[in-house]
Amino acid sequence: MSPNPILKLPAQNHTIKQHFYLNLDMEFFYVSLLSLFLLFVLLSLNFLFYRNKSTHGGTPLPPGKTGWPVVGESLEFLSTGWKGYPEKFIFDRIAKYSSQVFRTHLLGEPAAVFCGASGNKFLFSNENKLVQAWWPSSVDKVFPSSNQTSSKEEAIKMRKMLPNFFKPEALQRYVGIMDHIARRHFADGWENKEEIVVFPLAKNYTFWLACRLFVSIEDPIHVAKFADPFNLLASGLISVPVDLPGTPFNKAIKASNFIRKELISIIKQRKIDLAEGKATATQDILSHMLLTSDENGKFMNELDIADKILGLLIGGHDTASSACTFVVKYLAELPEIYDGVYKEQMEIANAKAPGELLNWEDIQKMKYSWNVACEVLRLAPPLQGAFREALSDFTFNGFSIPKGWKIYWSANSTHINPECFPDPRKFDPSRFEGSGPAPYTFVPFGGGPRMCPGKEYARLEILVFMHHLVKRFKWEKVIADEKIVVNPMPVPAKGLPVRLFPHKA
Repeated sequence: MSPNPILKLPAQNHTIKQHFYLNLDMEFFYVSLLSLFLLFVLLSLNFLFYRNKSTHGGTPLPPGKTGWPVVGESLEFLSTGWKGYPEKFIFDRIAKYSSQVFRTHLLGEPAAVFCGASGNKFLFSNENKLVQAWWPSSVDKVFPSSNQTSSKEEAIKMRKMLPNFFKPEALQRYVGIMDHIARRHFADGWENKEEIVVFPLAKNYTFWLACRLFVSIEDPIHVAKFADPFNLLASGLISVPVDLPGTPFNKAIKASNFIRKELISIIKQRKIDLAEGKATATQDILSHMLLTSDENGKFMNELDIADKILGLLIGGHDTASSACTFVVKYLAELPEIYDGVYKEQMEIANAKAPGELLNWEDIQKMKYSWNVACEVLRLAPPLQGAFREALSDFTFNGFSIPKGWKIYWSANSTHINPECFPDPRKFDPSRFEGSGPAPYTFVPFGGGPRMCPGKEYARLEILVFMHHLVKRFKWEKVIADEKIVVNPMPVPAKGLPVRLFPHKA
């Protein structure tokens, strides 16, 4: 019986088959090479077109360049922050182009950067007229709205609701609560320790406050249950938006879903407690959201409230923890500034009865301490800047800004500008005495309609932190020249380890 020809090919057929696959491989190689070449040509033409285009509608575009195809100047923009000097990207281009506005290409978008007080004034004054808030679409994946609306639309709704929670009469009630949490925080994390790392502790403090004041969670174990997912969420939000298993972005999405489920159960229980009289309408922002309707008399559903609380918990502690950390840094470096803060805070502490909590009147006496905090915010602003989107074509400083372009404003363009703050690198709290800095030069909380609605809330938590800090300790930095990294907020690279020296009773 002859062997099966399918199982044993003749030598000639085998050679033909080798030639066939060789030709196929070569053909695939040349097709791939041609595809790559065509892609390169298309990208290059696109790059050259945008690079050389200098006018729009007959009006010149701002001076500048678009950088590399697709990525633009994003890597340089981000890397200057990673290296600790984010202002370099801005000031290098202001000097190069002799202009307070320049064009670039950031985060995949054509963009203009507005610098100086005039740029801030223009953007803040034209909010929702010529420009609107913008952030990458990847944010919507981490903060998906239950209403199928964008994060931008949800932010607008939130801003209409927050003023009631952050108005002065409401804030006055929070001082005692903040003082109570601060006492527990310092007793647990600082006292009876020779060395601590400041930034993680500052995050614990501000997150504990946010949990207590937004959703009435005070138990440290319950707070800790939220803390780790929130750290994953915060880290992934600013990472490369690649949604693959194990990536920071993927972990952020999973953390967001976990927190949202936890919040839903808290919301359901709060509804029951409100109905049974076990909770009050004014105890926190959760109750406020459940009991407040919009202009059409419609109440938010549970998923919508969970979305809002999630965003608030992120915004309510991240920036303040950076500010508190840099307060510790500068007070360690500047003993004469520390002495001024200590003197003011001890006058307040000595006037209190044993165990008596801080109140609103005490906060108003902390004038020098707040000037110090403002100088910290000037030199290390947690909010380095923000993006806007042009709603229509408009002209600024004689340059055309096309509709759809993204616009970036930078706090550093004024904060460390000698025209706005003489000797800008010098730490000088007296800058904030009297009428303080000129309008639109000091912008750690933004400005205009989009000024941070939690500005006064942040002032309270920072001042309460400073009170308990200097009342208990002097300290020194363990790493004298610790590097500062901006990603996207400024933080000491090693978290700011310090050596504590408790005051003698």
